[in-house]
Amino acid sequence: MNEIFALVEHRQGIIRDITYELLSCGRKLAEKGNTKLTAVILGHNTDNFVQILKGQAHRLLVVDNEVYEDFNSEVYQTALTEIIKRQNPVLTLISHSAFGVDLCPALAAQLGMPFTTDCLDVELAEQKLKVTRQIYDGKLNAKVLLRENAGYMITLRSGCFPAGESSLDGVVEKIDTPVSAQPDYRKFIEYIEAAVGEVDITKSDVLVSVGRGVKEKAYLSIIEDFAETIGGVVGCSRPVVDAGWLPKDRQIGSSGKTVKPKLYIALGISGAFQHIIGMKGADTIIAVNKDPNAPIFSEADYGIVDDLFKVVPVLKTKILEMKQAKG
Repeated sequence: MNEIFALVEHRQGIIRDITYELLSCGRKLAEKGNTKLTAVILGHNTDNFVQILKGQAHRLLVVDNEVYEDFNSEVYQTALTEIIKRQNPVLTLISHSAFGVDLCPALAAQLGMPFTTDCLDVELAEQKLKVTRQIYDGKLNAKVLLRENAGYMITLRSGCFPAGESSLDGVVEKIDTPVSAQPDYRKFIEYIEAAVGEVDITKSDVLVSVGRGVKEKAYLSIIEDFAETIGGVVGCSRPVVDAGWLPKDRQIGSSGKTVKPKLYIALGISGAFQHIIGMKGADTIIAVNKDPNAPIFSEADYGIVDDLFKVVPVLKTKILEMKQAKG
């Protein structure tokens, strides 16, 4: 089997978290297929990227030029078309992000390569690719067999492959850039970052998230006090934002933010797949819901079937007792 490619995604000089998940997925597939994983880096002043990723892949294929400093799908497509034609990987892994959704379909179409997007799982055996995707608004998982081909391309959903440790010592191979200038019809102008609210939920190690089970805005003060007590911040599911109880920058899920805290406490959240997408990467998940059949319990490490307003005061008291015992 030919090698597997994983495309490194970076923004403003920082490697995106999804890259480590792609590499984790790629290593598992490479091990099963008795082949190698190559991390493909298109960037500028890439020495830092190389040092960070050297232990994550068997080989690092590096194209260093100022034209790749910021993402431009036209430039990436032109460069990767030439690289993939020359290297012939059996599979190219790309993140399912704005980056990947812009790039993957056009790149695969140009190469005449079977592809699919938003994959939850990947199986590769005997040159055949089978992926798991969600259908019917996430109500069902479907296993899809792509038509047999020498090479495939997919985008992988964030949070499906936990970034694992690796002790590889990748061989670094630098190649000349196939592109040296951005096309006139599509150029990167500037990066404008969305304004961050009073708290940045993506940076917190402890998140207390509320859903429609909080009943009304007046009760949010109880949740905020609880979160402050345990050193966390408050996030929410979409219905809370739609009701105007919390601002959009607190929303977690496919139409909000993706978070990976050490502790995630879901209070009164049923667990629609759109919300699960945004929080399933948390280290520990505790769910409190009156409905024993709530989907959130299938993702939780610990579940409490009860009224959140009965549970929260008890949790708060116990946590304070533990803090006092530790001094």
